[in-house]
Amino acid sequence: MEQEILALLKRYFGYTSFRGQQEEIIRTVMAGGDALVLMPTGGGKSICYQIPALAMNGTAVVVSPLISLMRDQVETLKGYGIEAEALNTSNQEREVIIRRKAANGELKLLYISPERLQSELPFICNHMQVSLFAIDEAHCISQWGHDFRPEYAQLSVLKEHFPNTPLMALTATADKITREDIIKQLGLRNHKEFVSSFDRPNLSLSVKRGYNKREKLSFIVNFIKARPFDPGIIYCLSRKGTEQMTEELRRKGIAAEHYHAGMTAGERDAVQERFKMDQTLVVCATIAFGMGIDKSNVRWVIHSNMPKSIESFYQEIGRAGRDGAPADTILFYSLADIIQLETFARQSGQAEVNMDKLLRMRQYAEANVCRRRILLNYFNDPFDHDCHNCDVCQNPPRRFDGTRMVQMALSALRRTGESIRLSTCIEILRGMNSNSVIRNHYNELKTFGVGTEYSIQQWNDCLLQMYQLGFIELLYNRGNIVKITPQGEDVLYGRKQAILSVVNHSEQEQKPRRQRRMQLEIPTLGKTQDTGSEDKALFEAMRQLRKKCADEEGFPPYIVFSDKVLHALATIRPKTMEQMSNVAGIGEHKLNKYGRRFLEVIRKY
Repeated sequence: MEQEILALLKRYFGYTSFRGQQEEIIRTVMAGGDALVLMPTGGGKSICYQIPALAMNGTAVVVSPLISLMRDQVETLKGYGIEAEALNTSNQEREVIIRRKAANGELKLLYISPERLQSELPFICNHMQVSLFAIDEAHCISQWGHDFRPEYAQLSVLKEHFPNTPLMALTATADKITREDIIKQLGLRNHKEFVSSFDRPNLSLSVKRGYNKREKLSFIVNFIKARPFDPGIIYCLSRKGTEQMTEELRRKGIAAEHYHAGMTAGERDAVQERFKMDQTLVVCATIAFGMGIDKSNVRWVIHSNMPKSIESFYQEIGRAGRDGAPADTILFYSLADIIQLETFARQSGQAEVNMDKLLRMRQYAEANVCRRRILLNYFNDPFDHDCHNCDVCQNPPRRFDGTRMVQMALSALRRTGESIRLSTCIEILRGMNSNSVIRNHYNELKTFGVGTEYSIQQWNDCLLQMYQLGFIELLYNRGNIVKITPQGEDVLYGRKQAILSVVNHSEQEQKPRRQRRMQLEIPTLGKTQDTGSEDKALFEAMRQLRKKCADEEGFPPYIVFSDKVLHALATIRPKTMEQMSNVAGIGEHKLNKYGRRFLEVIRKY
């Protein structure tokens, strides 16, 4: 099996080895088991079901929520020389051909929407040999997921009709509670859970707080003009906001387009197509409406307003740098954003959960510790060192040894049986005789009043950093009670120190204003790729050739070769087809199709 799947990986995708848990996931499915795959955007989720689909007899049925995403995936697979199609409303005129291909076993992958699945089940059951089912964006099936969709609930029937067919659920954004719900809803049997690190080290993380409208626009304009050839997305809070941002950028000489749910399907498709083809480089979109594209060369994502949750934020920044090359992410936020998002959360069907998720997002934006640590610890992905690729790491606050203070809080939690909220924890530490404390006899604990030397604000800051550093977790499905994590246990029992940041609230309001003047003149850049002896002129020449090849075939440029492949070619500068075949990301099909044309350009340099 190992030799077979490695040969397929090299032949179609141009790689000689698997990443992380990919190989184990593939082996599990090919042995007939189910799998829950949690892997970051750009982490290689698709390979996990595409390789088994190629290796196994029959057709893999892939459930995907967006027509545009299906279209992208099918185009990408055809670019690799793989037989794939999609059944949806955008290609009704080809349905007879697609069904015939599926029935005859000519397709290796068939994409379908969750809404369409129910009506197609008789055809799938009676006329197709299904090798496996892959459920993409599986968090949509859970009520705890950030993007719950009722139509996903019908996917529970798959195991009833196909009890012995492997089922793989894939998502990039699901915390522990959501993952448990996915397993239950889909009825996974004999399953294994694969949780890859959420870390996307190629993404820089930066937050800009309290900018007024003029200052924000000035920063964004300077930022884009410093990257004239790089595609990027600006997320706005409202439809009107996307249109206003687009107009303002156009007045500044930037050819931007807007994209939101209020446009017709035809208008949205046209914008999406131009963005995919690199004809439009800047798109302003609503955060409430997913772009649904698999574009690998997005080099930056800007949030003009704060998103509603860390899950949404992580998914949206995940659209940058999917090819593994460096990309920048910037988040602007203000008090006005918070007020508006709180209104949305209170009016939603899950007000308490959504308010809590918004609070976590706000805490990320206001953090004084490494932002990557906060993101990863939120997803129960322990990360115990600073990343050096976020604005906090690059401009670190003053630190102190907060071990004793953290141990006080952890001890209070432990002595209550880890059954209280953060507010009650502070009441115990401060020795406050609140109703909750008296009713539960917490005033009789040894830790009652042990932290009176610190103010309520200082305890709030401490507990927030404990959460951000992964010492505690909040169970929002159990009324936001606080639990101690294994990392917290290490601090509680003296095995590790707890280094906290000094939070000076009086100075904090001044700081963004002082930084702003400098940042408006010189936009903060993320880490640049160390390309050694990369020939920049050669890279640009190959980028133009890539565009020409793509236009000839009607493909997006990134389907021909990714930015990462072009960087590698501009650095290695292969002289023969054999040398070119050793470049990661160039498979047999693409080598035969484009190799000689790119070698010709390389030889000229």
